[in-house]
Amino acid sequence: MHSTTDPERADAAPAWSADELSTDVHTNAQKADKVRRMFASIAHAYDLNNRLHSFGRDGAWRRCAVRMAGVRDGEHVLDVACGTGELTRAFARTGAGRIVGADYTGEMLDIARAKPPAQRVDDAEARIEYVQADAMALPFDDASFDVVSIAFGIRNVAEPRLALAEFHRVLRPGGRLVVLEFDTPRFPPIAWANRVYTGWVMPRTATWISRDRSGAYAYLPKSVGAFATREALSGLIGSVGFVETTMKPLTFGVCVCHRGVRAG
Repeated sequence: MHSTTDPERADAAPAWSADELSTDVHTNAQKADKVRRMFASIAHAYDLNNRLHSFGRDGAWRRCAVRMAGVRDGEHVLDVACGTGELTRAFARTGAGRIVGADYTGEMLDIARAKPPAQRVDDAEARIEYVQADAMALPFDDASFDVVSIAFGIRNVAEPRLALAEFHRVLRPGGRLVVLEFDTPRFPPIAWANRVYTGWVMPRTATWISRDRSGAYAYLPKSVGAFATREALSGLIGSVGFVETTMKPLTFGVCVCHRGVRAG
């Protein structure tokens, strides 16, 4: 499938209008297509913006997710909404026997596939499989993975509960789910600073860096604010059958790493 990451391409019309962004973005009937178009538009600058606007903390968040997954030698790992493959590649530093990165947006996968392997893990990274797939209808057999992860993607799924149920389906008994997602800090001064930064500073600087016209960096803070709290997300994970659910706030609660286990 042909795709492009040129930010000046002719079809880069706004995915999100100002009126749509003034409502709950998660109830928009065209959310799935809008999210795909949005990520296609910003794919070329996605890694740079993540690194700059997290002040380099994104790498630490991914390392925490890998630790909480507890990958054992030879296990199979599925990284959903893998984007440009940064978390997928982090799993290559474990003893995983199979690593699959899945994403809904072809332009993101183009970048993931084109990245050169990191030193000392090149053999493992060469074995990564990248697959274009919908998180709500994964093209994998039941009980085919030991670990499923999704980083900053569950809120972008049209129906998060369906996606979580799919993750449960493709996990083997005893398999682990790890979900990284943004949240709101609870300490008032940090919460205020975070609102100013994510609501005003980041959308402007990230849009300028990416030359984005899709409305992506206006959507992203709106999508965090309108999404489930950490407690509600933990409850949702448990509601589809996961047990031993835990959550670990990171960087003052800017994001939270959730973990659940498929029973049996």
